[in-house]
Amino acid sequence: MSDTEVQPVRISSVPVQLQALEPVLEKVHAAVGDVPALLAIAEAIGQTAPTPGDGNTAKLWELLASVTAVDVAAGRVLEPHLDAVGILAQAEQPQPEGTWGVFAAEGPGLKLEAMQEADGSYVLSGSKPWCSLAAQLDGAVVTAHVAGDNTRAAFAVDLKHSGVTAETPEWTSRGLKEIPSGTVHFDHVPAAAVGGAGWYFERPGFAWGGMGVAACWLGGAVAVARDFRNSLARASDNGREPDQIALASLGEVDRIIASVTGYLAQTAERIDAGDLADSGDEGESPWPEALRVRGTVASAVERVQTLVTQNLGPGPLAFNEQYGKRMADLSLYVRQHHAMRDDAQLGALVLKGDRRW
Repeated sequence: MSDTEVQPVRISSVPVQLQALEPVLEKVHAAVGDVPALLAIAEAIGQTAPTPGDGNTAKLWELLASVTAVDVAAGRVLEPHLDAVGILAQAEQPQPEGTWGVFAAEGPGLKLEAMQEADGSYVLSGSKPWCSLAAQLDGAVVTAHVAGDNTRAAFAVDLKHSGVTAETPEWTSRGLKEIPSGTVHFDHVPAAAVGGAGWYFERPGFAWGGMGVAACWLGGAVAVARDFRNSLARASDNGREPDQIALASLGEVDRIIASVTGYLAQTAERIDAGDLADSGDEGESPWPEALRVRGTVASAVERVQTLVTQNLGPGPLAFNEQYGKRMADLSLYVRQHHAMRDDAQLGALVLKGDRRW
């Protein structure tokens, strides 16, 4: 085992605090590629993990980043489960049993509708795209269009119900190949409302959760940076000193990681202080900051990947399984970011005066 595989990612904690993450990172490392084992680990972590805004947001993001640094797909398993736990906590509902996901994507030609029964309960019918690991999860927080109301709301759903059918997608990408995301069909499936109409998107936790995904992306970038540094160190030990280009690239990678981790630490502090809670006159809307965080981290990931692949060349991509998997997983994962479309949304907010400069 290399010295990077279970090394935590620091955002704001002191090293002795990060040591507490090492046992779970060892378990994650041993379970890489074994989705049922990773789901069991996620369920166990969810029993005690912080939720965003509870005073330990940076520690939550360190956990997400550290697991993703071990294996990007493992972070992709953990993040939605912790997001579901956080959503239900924000709605003052009990912690879920088993492992859960969050299905909120929309797709052309697909619609999931929530219909209210005579007794006030809801049932879901229709289809939902991009439902990762739906066939292996116990439940999910799912967004659906409320019939006759022209709004969307969130619902807690038992994915083991007989009315749930999860498609097996034709997943051709090497990236995240153990976590295919297919369409799920719902046929009159009972569902419990989570918050009211529009609550899911209006709550500050929606933006906070998006930043948690960015913390995962950061973890992947840190792992790639460690791959680069360790490769140069091994070459140096064997008598091949890095040239100025390699050293300059490593220096730029270091600047990028330091800048992004510092930004996340500052943002986590603001969340915990209530500055990004959209609480009337006392707080700011968290959404512009979420767009800034996600865009900044996504750009950092892409730049780190470019620098490292340019320097290390095709060799490790062709012959190093762990490195090749990490690069493929991370490239696909970071494409959850909407790139210039999110920047356009942020630019519109800045034009209206939502800025700090």
